[in-house]
Amino acid sequence: MDTLAWLAFASLAAWAWLLLGQGFFWRTDQRLPPTTRGMGHARGEPLGEPGAPIGGHACEEPDAPTVRHAREEPTAWPRVVVVVPARDEAGVLPLSLPSLLAQDYPGVAEVVLVDDGSTDGTGALAVELAGRCGGLPLTVASPGEPEPGWTGKLWALRHGMALARARGPEFLLLTDADIAHEPDSLRLLVSASMENDLDLVSQMARLRVESMWERLVVPAFVYFFAQLYPFRWINRARPRATAAAGGCVLLRTETAVAAGVPESIRQAVIDDVSLARAVRRAGGRIWLGLAERVDSVRPYPGLGELWRMVARSAYAQLRHSPLLLLGTVAGLVVVYLVPPVALVAGAATGNAPAAWAGGAAWAAMAGSYVPMLRHYRQPLWLAPLLPFTAFLYLLMTVDSAVQHHRGRGAAWKGRTYARPEAAPDR
Repeated sequence: MDTLAWLAFASLAAWAWLLLGQGFFWRTDQRLPPTTRGMGHARGEPLGEPGAPIGGHACEEPDAPTVRHAREEPTAWPRVVVVVPARDEAGVLPLSLPSLLAQDYPGVAEVVLVDDGSTDGTGALAVELAGRCGGLPLTVASPGEPEPGWTGKLWALRHGMALARARGPEFLLLTDADIAHEPDSLRLLVSASMENDLDLVSQMARLRVESMWERLVVPAFVYFFAQLYPFRWINRARPRATAAAGGCVLLRTETAVAAGVPESIRQAVIDDVSLARAVRRAGGRIWLGLAERVDSVRPYPGLGELWRMVARSAYAQLRHSPLLLLGTVAGLVVVYLVPPVALVAGAATGNAPAAWAGGAAWAAMAGSYVPMLRHYRQPLWLAPLLPFTAFLYLLMTVDSAVQHHRGRGAAWKGRTYARPEAAPDR
């Protein structure tokens, strides 16, 4: 066999291992742990259809409500404070903040929004929305500019979590300003944590998928994340991986204190994974899965916005290591790019082994992508285009490394972290 055929068979072998030995990452059935409490309203109020996109204008009622059967609920619910770091989020806040204020939570809950140096009136808009929509109490605070050694979001979380802890909550819900929650979201998160004795419950919010670029890139983003951090491995009694999704994290307050967060991860660019690792080091139990009732409302209509979203942290994910970068590029080429090239080139030149192995690997790749496309309600014809999307991610990762070595590092919301280092363990 020639080089192309050997590469095609190497890719096919890699896919066999990925499908069977990487925690069944391609499956999408890791959802909130089952509970006997909080899964429905005791009074039988209407709830939105699970998995339906959350949207609409500020203070609107969810469309097409359905009624779930009531289940037994606890007699006492723990106090929760929702902490929302926000920087220049006036464009999405009307779609997200009212959903938090409207949480149907039986216990005591409130929202703390940390206006992190916004220049677009984010804080004033939050106050206006709270006055118009009512619901949970809202506090808007501002921490000032980050101190040296802090990334912006974690600096805002530090301020918000300190304010929250003064209220004596048992749980903190850390959620981004672009995340919209169905009315029962907080209830379900707390129920899952209490009944399964979890210290951190995190859901990968369903990202917006409307433009063509979003269809090509967004489902693959979650697919690649799950491949890197298989949810089953994270959720095992004896975990083999550790991660969280920063858009929606329910965290026990005592665990946050024991883990020393956010101080112990103050320099982290990939704050969600760093948070999960800090909690795990402190002995906490973690769960991560796909969300059905939590959506991101942030639009990424063009390739440029998506490119920046991925590139700002891709090289940090590789620990700023040139060797890991080379290995990642080689792996992406062999696993995702070789199969279509081998199939087409093999068929054109009569190289049957290369064509057969390349076609089989491409079919395995596309088949493994189908569950994620179904989760995002996207047409299945996008599955064979995964090699093209992987090529885009390869370019984004290389660009992330180039920007880092030019001293630009991770850039977001007008701030640049030229050469962020990992926060020291505590």
